[in-house]
Amino acid sequence: MYDRQQLIRLFHERALKFGDFTLASGKKSTYYLDGKQISLHSAGLRLVSFGLLELLKDVDYAAIGGMSIGADPIVGGVLTAAGELDRKLDGFLVRKEAKGHGTNRYVEGPVQPGSKVVVIDDVVTTGGSALLAVDRILEFGCQVVCVVGIVDRKEGGAANFAARGLPFRALLSIEDFGIQPPTV
Repeated sequence: MYDRQQLIRLFHERALKFGDFTLASGKKSTYYLDGKQISLHSAGLRLVSFGLLELLKDVDYAAIGGMSIGADPIVGGVLTAAGELDRKLDGFLVRKEAKGHGTNRYVEGPVQPGSKVVVIDDVVTTGGSALLAVDRILEFGCQVVCVVGIVDRKEGGAANFAARGLPFRALLSIEDFGIQPPTV
């Protein structure tokens, strides 16, 4: 169900762009990985979803989620793949701003305080977006057991997670696309 080489090909065909870019981290780059081109594509989302379940097969967790809007399709895909495998799993989404009405929560979904959770991000550079999701889900009362990415750009994210005592895994690294990461 997970074909790593096919996922790499899809990134090359759909998501890897060259030029001058400013990343969410504020860093400048000569390439850009548009993770939404994969997570909003049927074959891409299927590969990512089954790949993440395989990557996390030895991790004890009850829910997976991350920052909305980037994590939204990934969470839905992983939940669907888990359902196909008869694996019970909940999802959650973390808002950038608390909802201004109702519960005024940052965290949405059936996840409960005390749950062991995995935080997902599509492309990890410094890990800033994932760390914001980590902070919000910790405030909510959950235990973050792992942070995962689809692609690790190898620009400090893993070190930032390690500094917080958070295990990190990624399906792919920038080196899988023939690009050498900068010295961090």
